[in-house]
Amino acid sequence: MKNQLLWKWLGRLVLLLLSFLLVQSVFLYLLRVPFIIASLLGALILIFPAYFISKSLTQPVHRLTEIVKRYVPGISARQIRSFSSDEVGELSQIVNEMGMQLKNKIEEISKEKEYLQAVLAGMGEGVLVVDSRARIIMANDALRQFLFLPPNVTDRTPLEVVRNSELEEAIRKVIREGGRQVLELNLPPSGGQTLEINVVGIPSKSAGSHGAPEKLAGAIAVFHNISRLKQLEKIRQDFVANVSHELRTPLTTIKGYAETLIDGALKEDVAPQFVHVIKKHADRLEKLVEDLLTLSKIETRASALKPERLSLTELIKDALDVMKEPAEKKNVSIVCEESMASLFVHGDRNALEQVLINLLDNAVKYGRQGGKILLSAVEKDQREIQISVKDDGIGIPREDLPRIFQRYYRVDKGRSQELGGTGLGLSIVKHIVQAHGGQVWAESEPGKGSTFYVTLPRVEDLLSSEQMR
Repeated sequence: MKNQLLWKWLGRLVLLLLSFLLVQSVFLYLLRVPFIIASLLGALILIFPAYFISKSLTQPVHRLTEIVKRYVPGISARQIRSFSSDEVGELSQIVNEMGMQLKNKIEEISKEKEYLQAVLAGMGEGVLVVDSRARIIMANDALRQFLFLPPNVTDRTPLEVVRNSELEEAIRKVIREGGRQVLELNLPPSGGQTLEINVVGIPSKSAGSHGAPEKLAGAIAVFHNISRLKQLEKIRQDFVANVSHELRTPLTTIKGYAETLIDGALKEDVAPQFVHVIKKHADRLEKLVEDLLTLSKIETRASALKPERLSLTELIKDALDVMKEPAEKKNVSIVCEESMASLFVHGDRNALEQVLINLLDNAVKYGRQGGKILLSAVEKDQREIQISVKDDGIGIPREDLPRIFQRYYRVDKGRSQELGGTGLGLSIVKHIVQAHGGQVWAESEPGKGSTFYVTLPRVEDLLSSEQMR
């Protein structure tokens, strides 16, 4: 088969030559035409057969060339048809097979590219891809939005775009030495948030020589936003530190007075006073543990709320009964507005009663001696009820207002511990109100008192929403 085309060409050339000699002989010997004229006439007569013979030989090559050219910009569904079994026929079959494989491969690559683009577009983490020169090839939408990148970042270095030398050095080190780099940065373009960046290399397709390090085609940097994790870790650390501090103070007092009693003070006149101090701090420990358990149940939803239609007047009356003795001790009067008599809320009786007790207790503790507390409730926008507790005490500085609902946060730590608070009352209020679908906030002016606000949805709105469910 390898010499079929050669013999085909040779046979047709010999046939043309014999035909030329035959025609020339006819003109020379039968028609007595001169040699030159006979040769010219023979050539003219055989030029058309020669053309068709040549075309039959070159046409498959032209078709082959045409189809191969089509494979360069795109795959054509058209195939080469060749009825010969020579080299041209074999080449036609190979090109047909090559075309089908190339078409399938391009379709497969296109699908993988679309899948990869969909994955990158759906990722919450930022992805940055660079080549072997540490030039940016691609940045996904999450990274663009997170770092506010310009529209065109390709063929630029990370240092030009992100403006951080540590990131640039980590990427170049991975490309140069391989391995993996993990770094934690606060990048200004992200608004000062904390990012964990993992940089890994992209292996090159060409395998290196034995013993030589593998050459990398680039690197991928994945950006994880760990600001929330850092914040939660800080809250956890503060919580552990605050709980330890709150527990250590009464425990130290209880232990000290108990040891004194054991050492012989039990028979002295100060013994009852020591026992009273021990009981006072034990009560404080009990209150602290109760508040911790309450807060834990609310946050983990371990204690499900039992909502019902409640009269706001009855809730306030129950809360005032609890707060009557502490208010009388400090000579504080609690004034309630009469406009709340017709207002009803939908919620858990015990939880909402605890909200009112905590707010009133806070107002009594930090209100002035012989002062007044104003308790009021109004209907707002026919959608919610707003309850307010206003005192005339020391007030809260403006910079402390956003943090007073955090656990164990105290504006005046010495005064708070002196008054016996656990530092969890306002945090419990916030979680209970939010569990009822409401909001809580405070307004204050130092030296003129504070006002705490609580909003709860109206009972009709909650009932209609439950019916829709």
